[in-house]
Amino acid sequence: MPDELEDLRRRLLDAALIHAAFDGWSPLLLRSAAADIDVSQAEADNAFPQGPRDLLEYFSNETDRAMLDALEQAGLESLKVRERVSLAVGTRLDLLLPHREAVRRGLSFLALPQNAGLGTRLLWRTADAIWWAAGDSATDHNYYSKRALLVGVYSSTLLVWLDDQSEGQSDSRAFLERRIDGALKVGGRFGATINQLLDLPDQLCGGLGRRRRRPMRRSAA
Repeated sequence: MPDELEDLRRRLLDAALIHAAFDGWSPLLLRSAAADIDVSQAEADNAFPQGPRDLLEYFSNETDRAMLDALEQAGLESLKVRERVSLAVGTRLDLLLPHREAVRRGLSFLALPQNAGLGTRLLWRTADAIWWAAGDSATDHNYYSKRALLVGVYSSTLLVWLDDQSEGQSDSRAFLERRIDGALKVGGRFGATINQLLDLPDQLCGGLGRRRRRPMRRSAA
């Protein structure tokens, strides 16, 4: 049943995150997770047919959902759009903090040539989720330019965050604010030329950019 499969996926992910820092996002990771929760390899393979690729995608999507859930409770209505975007990125990084080494190994996995397309899709989905939460309603070329700029802001901030040992990740927060300021300065010029890139989201992201909807919510278990 769908609910049972979703529950299995969550349990496998929780178990996998314990091992990911050591095993990386590999077939061994899914085997270790399945053993930890006492399910067969066949059940694990049914939950994640493409193994670590599906598992990492599920992790990213679940983090996006958790971020959106947190932002719904944050009272964004009183914030400026810039502040909403900053809060969303910071919230997502806070959610990832307990799994920082797993994230590091995940980025290494996505850096492999055969996984580059997956990495692009996940970044685009996260940027889309953040702009959705921020109340973006653009449907013209600005839709793409905003998300493309945010992909750059988020990905560069993530790399700084991975090695940030400052209290409360204050260095990452300061870097994020500088990157947002920089993106705002170039946004107008970038938007003027974004029409040349309109095919990019469809080619790399399976047309996600054209679907104006909230990212899928977690179903009740």
